[in-house]
Amino acid sequence: MSTQAQITVLANTLIDADPIDYVIVAIYFGFVLGIGVMARRHVSNSVDFFLSGRSLPAWVTGLAFISANLGAVEIMGMSASGAELGLPTVHYFWVGAIPAMLFLGVVMMPFYYGSKVRSVPEFMLRRFGPGAHLVNAISFAVAQLLIAGINLFLLASILEALLGLPNFVALLIAAGIVLSYITLGGLSAAIYNEVLQFFVIVAALLPLTLLGLNRVGWWDGLTERITAASPDAAGHTAEQQLNSWPGQALSGFDSSFWSVVGIVFGLGFVLSFGYWTTNFVEVQRALASDSISAARKTPIIGSFPKMFVPFITILPGMIAAVLVTEMVDLKAGGTPSGGTSGTVTYNDALILMMRDLLPNGLLGLAITGLLAAFMAGMAANISAFNTVFTFDLYQDYLHKDDTDSHYVWVGRAATIGATIVAIGTSYFAAGFPNIMAYLQTLIGFFNAPLFATFILGMFWKRMTAAAGWIGLVAGTVSAVLVAFLSEDAFGSFSTGVIPIGGQGAAFLAASVAFIVDIVLSFVVSLVSQPKPEGSLRGLVYSETPAEIRTDPKESSYPWYRRTVPLACVSLAMVIVLNIIF
Repeated sequence: MSTQAQITVLANTLIDADPIDYVIVAIYFGFVLGIGVMARRHVSNSVDFFLSGRSLPAWVTGLAFISANLGAVEIMGMSASGAELGLPTVHYFWVGAIPAMLFLGVVMMPFYYGSKVRSVPEFMLRRFGPGAHLVNAISFAVAQLLIAGINLFLLASILEALLGLPNFVALLIAAGIVLSYITLGGLSAAIYNEVLQFFVIVAALLPLTLLGLNRVGWWDGLTERITAASPDAAGHTAEQQLNSWPGQALSGFDSSFWSVVGIVFGLGFVLSFGYWTTNFVEVQRALASDSISAARKTPIIGSFPKMFVPFITILPGMIAAVLVTEMVDLKAGGTPSGGTSGTVTYNDALILMMRDLLPNGLLGLAITGLLAAFMAGMAANISAFNTVFTFDLYQDYLHKDDTDSHYVWVGRAATIGATIVAIGTSYFAAGFPNIMAYLQTLIGFFNAPLFATFILGMFWKRMTAAAGWIGLVAGTVSAVLVAFLSEDAFGSFSTGVIPIGGQGAAFLAASVAFIVDIVLSFVVSLVSQPKPEGSLRGLVYSETPAEIRTDPKESSYPWYRRTVPLACVSLAMVIVLNIIF
């Protein structure tokens, strides 16, 4: 898909909104900016701006944790994958998120929070030194600018569909809204807006899902329609779309065995643990908690709503694929015109279903929910970027030992700069008909090797500083190489030497990055000098006493307020969901 096609001005708005719909959107924007203004009053130093003063309760950070991820990828990307692939898309949640979130809370958060680091790259600095720190900080900053572009592109698409604005004008408006409240209130403004956005998103998508199910005859009617359409559909059989396992529609592997291996190892272990346990966008929310107990429970509290998100994202995509005329045509191999770019893609599934099903009023609420999702995702990327840029790049390597107020000013300037750059990177996202493939490729590049370095360094005290940065670089380079050799991970730039495309190519790239990083880090560690004994307290599991890794007060709490019992309940629930579906 060309960039020119993406910036075509639609002759008519895609969504026929009434004044009441615009009023609902305007009221929401008023709340968003109001939260930014209120949070501004509580920003007196850099810890307030970048980490909310480490003062927030677990339920707030838990909802913000999940809302920060409930952006463009969760809403548009998952509905697109639901429309294209069907039920196997749930693996992004039940295999590719929940286990890693629980591991983060139970095992890794004590090291992040207990060490009082301000970012994940700063933890890498303490564990491995400046080499790994610099590589991680730069790669993270680049990743956030690219991912922020995804959210911004889709946010602008909604404004374009609603108002009929030229795409570039919609981009500027969308960027300006997010920029305003992040610049004013820092992380507090982002987190409190994310809590608000979580409830707005659910209120917007739940009615759409129920109306869609009612229109197709609930689950039995949906399965009948998918079964009837599948003989003529381009791609996947009804059986593959209506069963989550073995998930060949998602993995791209013909073999059911290798499909399960790819999903469990590539997605469930490498990509998932790489993203959820080392991604500072998520970890930053937990670091804003008021205690180590609250920090540990943050991702665990977030796991409960996370496991039910597929029912308001993936399910509407599956419904759209059999209910919306353009999506039925697309899935049958056609190229219908329309959508947010002039040519319908799977990314348009949710918007087109909103157009066809929702009456005015509910339409305004749904539009507000989509705007809230994209703003939450972009704000999370930008707020994490400004922290890493300010502390891990600017302060550590460019301008040491200045005043606290100076670094707050730099953080605000970084917010503005990142938003401008995200406008440019949004056009990269425009070139991917399914943005999930784009995101998984990015995670394979940046997060998979980082997880390998992190997990080996946390549990093996012999791992050295040289192994830290060499493993990171080699892992990233190997993932990029696999993407170029695959069928389509880099779009038209991929060579097709490796006959795997789509999500399977992303799984393979991430797996290769992880293995290369682990093997090379092990070899380099054996021939280089480790840190001296006693210097890894709070950084390596075996060197850190249990009392440092836990909150002494937690044992007095009732079971539902304790970290491990909550994690066990969440794990049991997600296992049941995997069995049912």
